[in-house]
Amino acid sequence: MKNENSIHSEIDLEKERKEILYAFKNLLKVSKDARTKEETRMIRKAFDVAVEAHKDMRRKSGEPYIYHPIAVARICAEEMGLGSTAVICALLHDTVEDTYITLEDIEELFGERVRSIIDGLTKIPEVFNESASIQAENFRKMILTISDDLRVVLIKLADRLHNMRTLGSMRHDKQLKIASETNFLYAPLAHRLGLYSIKSELEDLCLFYMNPEVYQEIEGKLKKTKAVRQRFIRRFIHPIKEALEHEGYVFEIKARTKSVSSIWRKMQSKQIPFEEVFDLFAIRIILDSPEELEKPDAWRVYSIVTDYYQPNPNRLRDWISTPRANGYESLHTTVMSPQGKWVEVQIRSKRMDKIAEKGLAAHYNYKESKNGDNKFDRWISEIRDLLDNPSQDAMDFVNEFKLNLFNDEIFVFTPKGELRVLPTGATTLDFAFDIHTDIGLTCIGAKVNNKLVPLSHQLKNGHQVDIITSDKQKPNEEWLKFCVTARAKQKIKAALNEERKMIAEDGKQILKRKFKQFNVKFTDSNLTTLQEHFSIFSLQDLFIRVAKGKMELNRLRTLRNDDGVLILDKDTNSKLIKDARIIKNKINKKDVLVIGDNFNGIDYSFARCCSPLPGDQVFGFITLKEGVKIHRTTCPNAENLMSKMADRCINAKWKTKEVKEHLAKLRLIGIDDVGIVNKITQVISFQHHVNMRYISFESKDGIFEGKIEVYVLDKLHLDQLVSKFEILEGVKRVERWDEAKEEVLEEEEDNLP
Repeated sequence: MKNENSIHSEIDLEKERKEILYAFKNLLKVSKDARTKEETRMIRKAFDVAVEAHKDMRRKSGEPYIYHPIAVARICAEEMGLGSTAVICALLHDTVEDTYITLEDIEELFGERVRSIIDGLTKIPEVFNESASIQAENFRKMILTISDDLRVVLIKLADRLHNMRTLGSMRHDKQLKIASETNFLYAPLAHRLGLYSIKSELEDLCLFYMNPEVYQEIEGKLKKTKAVRQRFIRRFIHPIKEALEHEGYVFEIKARTKSVSSIWRKMQSKQIPFEEVFDLFAIRIILDSPEELEKPDAWRVYSIVTDYYQPNPNRLRDWISTPRANGYESLHTTVMSPQGKWVEVQIRSKRMDKIAEKGLAAHYNYKESKNGDNKFDRWISEIRDLLDNPSQDAMDFVNEFKLNLFNDEIFVFTPKGELRVLPTGATTLDFAFDIHTDIGLTCIGAKVNNKLVPLSHQLKNGHQVDIITSDKQKPNEEWLKFCVTARAKQKIKAALNEERKMIAEDGKQILKRKFKQFNVKFTDSNLTTLQEHFSIFSLQDLFIRVAKGKMELNRLRTLRNDDGVLILDKDTNSKLIKDARIIKNKINKKDVLVIGDNFNGIDYSFARCCSPLPGDQVFGFITLKEGVKIHRTTCPNAENLMSKMADRCINAKWKTKEVKEHLAKLRLIGIDDVGIVNKITQVISFQHHVNMRYISFESKDGIFEGKIEVYVLDKLHLDQLVSKFEILEGVKRVERWDEAKEEVLEEEEDNLP
């Protein structure tokens, strides 16, 4: 006889089985458009394979794992508009990585195309931390498929979106790492592919986990102002709606509130409070116009809108005549309302709106083979350029790929009137490389609108550029400082590397002769010893320093033994004790560094870029030379460190009983008035246990900005000081002052030897 527990367990399993089937039926409903019977059969087959493969697996939340691939497939079908092949691959996307299913099994059951996509979605196994960043390697592997089948990237974005939606069940440190990686790479990638709603949701979820206080504060203010905003919108659109109906247009008007993350970004970039963000929403007018009338209809509607509201001439954007590189088309204008508020109005057709919602996916009508509208050929060709360098470090690849995810674009022209699209901030040198690699490498200057300008000259919309070249010109390191496109940077680095190889070869020959002169054997072990002695990470750098005469090679006499073997001195050995590899091996991934306790004999210190305080959410980062650095999770460098090198980030928390002074930095902004500095210093003087280390004030056009460094006990102590500053008359804003030090930014790019 079965006991009560086993009967209860069986009932739960039966309930789960029904819920799984119900979820699958809903997937079939949302993906039913233009699906053949054979495609339906293959989707059912993929579902059966996935259910069987994942039958014993559960997610962190406790639910059956199969819910995840079903949800990813639904995002592909419903939110991206992808076809049956993408749905099949989404259902199977984790089978090869996590179960007994092999790529050969996939090919046998579903064909070569599905196998290729699943291969692109399967992560590289992490073996003994061989890679400096397994995330970077996996991202590169996924992007390798971008010019072969874009569905790999689209399914990966759907996978990441569902993971972010269900991130609540993960440990806090995992939440931070996944959110950082998402914000750094996947949200910009969604933007570049025109998936704006997905990009906004990803960014909002990232902010929710990375800076929950800010997220909740902005969300709360949006809810409080919702009723007022809705009344304003109704009044604003009323005359436009009546005029459009009178003209006989078939249309829809929507009001889109700015996302929380977008509002936060505006507050940060403009250094303004929530109340001063004027464009909290945009009005969208969607016309049901045939394709041949889309453009004239959009301009007629623009004329109607500006009959009622005064436009800002500097805020007109015609993305219909010149669509963005990701296919986005729309006419944007910003107009002044009678209440004295600026309002953005977007005018587009139904077709354009579909592209704006579905992005790149709307251009591709995928069936069993790849095909589609190649408005993205130019971008994909740029990605191919990046992939042309197989020896490129994965971290460099990720950094350069991210440059291709630029948000804003400028339109410039060749001397013959050909339109070229470049990122905002692009220089004449970027333009030269955009035309051709050889033109870029030999560029000495340019004429912009017939005026001679240098290589570093920043281009603007509408510029006509004529490049001047010389056979004697060679690229140099300085070029990398002012070019902004990934293509230009990659080509310059490749040219410089060729030159470095030649110099290194000269250095190698010089070193061989020196070794022979001092009876030292030219062996790998001796070269490694020399590298360690002079603290040089790569053999090529060693040879280059020799070639440039920057090494004291006569010391080789004192470093060799009678057998011609170099002996490492004691000082060098002591330096290597803090090598990041040793630290990394001492730390278990689940270890928590308790600040104030001894941590496996490893040194740790506080990062100067964000000055963490007790009470702040923090994490540790394993540096190459200085042990572990403690950063705030809201540090300007946190996203970079966690997204690229999560394997070097460790959990950290404060020792609750520790009482110690910590340095904190504050920025105060307000109205300049007589005695304001005295009022601020008095607050510090009367605040218990607060000592000041540094104070600086600048005033311009009646506005002051002050920077203060004080010693406080913890975050609560600092918050008390901030609240005292905020009630001072004339002080408009008080905030933590983070300073992204160059040493941190450079350090994060290094790989573990």
